[in-house]
Amino acid sequence: MTTRPTGLREQKKQATREALRTAALRLALERGPDNVRVDDIAEAAGVSPRTYNNYFSSREQAIVAAVAGEREARVAAAVADRPRGVGLADAVIEAIVDQYTAPDESARDALLLIVTRPALREAFVETTTAIEHPLTDAIAGRLGDGDPHTARVLAASVAAAVRVALEQWLQATVSSATAGGLVVPSGSLPDLLRSTLAPLAPALDAAEQRALRHRRQ
Repeated sequence: MTTRPTGLREQKKQATREALRTAALRLALERGPDNVRVDDIAEAAGVSPRTYNNYFSSREQAIVAAVAGEREARVAAAVADRPRGVGLADAVIEAIVDQYTAPDESARDALLLIVTRPALREAFVETTTAIEHPLTDAIAGRLGDGDPHTARVLAASVAAAVRVALEQWLQATVSSATAGGLVVPSGSLPDLLRSTLAPLAPALDAAEQRALRHRRQ
């Protein structure tokens, strides 16, 4: 009897979050981020400023959510859905690369906006912290063991590696723009992600092998 109301409530929350980040990006593109207030975003989304604050702590957070929103859930789902024949390290790395570099022309204007504003760049990098908890659950599900720490440490390490890759990518992007080159050199991001995640592959593989040994005992 309680399943349906809970589902409707979550759908409404998701719709509100989507309306806020869509409004935030639209206003930022139209006016420039510095000319957008939280009250403006809330009004455009049809909610109160107080409701806005339940979802986002700043205008920058709402703007970058138009690009990064729900990515953490997609990463976790991609890891969980990889066939069991695919090793954990490959599953995690490919999920990260796929979700962070999937082509999306509609996001290009947003990325151009983000890379040219220091506050938005910082907020964009901070979105990597959201990966940790969903990815912890996905890794724990694949390991299937009772160790409460291994999955969390691995997920936190993955989030840190993604953060390093994004910081380097944004730095290269800003340098490129300053020099009059391409503003969003997206081709470099997959390589950066693979490079920063590569040192974690042995730990992911080792955790998987340990879990296999435990299941066979």
